[in-house]
Amino acid sequence: MRAAILALDLGTATGWAIRSPDGNVSSGTISFRPGRFEGGGMRYLRFRHWLTETLHLAGGFEQIAFEEVRRHAGVDAAHVYGGLLATLTAWAEHHGIPYQGVPVGTWKKALTGKGNACKADVVAAVKSLGYAPGTEDEADALGILLCRREQFGAVNRRDGALAEDLGNLPKDLGILAHPRPREEPGE
Repeated sequence: MRAAILALDLGTATGWAIRSPDGNVSSGTISFRPGRFEGGGMRYLRFRHWLTETLHLAGGFEQIAFEEVRRHAGVDAAHVYGGLLATLTAWAEHHGIPYQGVPVGTWKKALTGKGNACKADVVAAVKSLGYAPGTEDEADALGILLCRREQFGAVNRRDGALAEDLGNLPKDLGILAHPRPREEPGE
């Protein structure tokens, strides 16, 4: 049985898109900005928890695709991206889920015809396919997912139910600084 595909545009505001096994697509944006009185590592704990909750809500992932960025506008953005990427890849390895980076120029060219398409072009291309991204980050995640559709099969309409479930996750995940231990098979 096939599982869902997760596409991510990693950043403080992470765009996400999920293609369910039946081809329906859900998408959105989630913020991993640390609170005023939190350490910088809290964003990565929240991200890891969000990945786990999303995995359970989606019923499993066949693969994770993420935007592979080679150049950042600033040092802070590069540090955040590197931390999120390290968290994602370690989490995916732990759960046995294949993951792959998709270079920016590759998915933009597949979506818009131009590898250096601007944000407005990406949003317009995603909207022309019947999606209504709320942010540029969400549009990027949808673009990554849609450019992968040839490998994973056709993508149908938005699935509001999963998006609603993901949008209702607790906003303050700081209480989960000590995550539940991993359950071993047979326990």
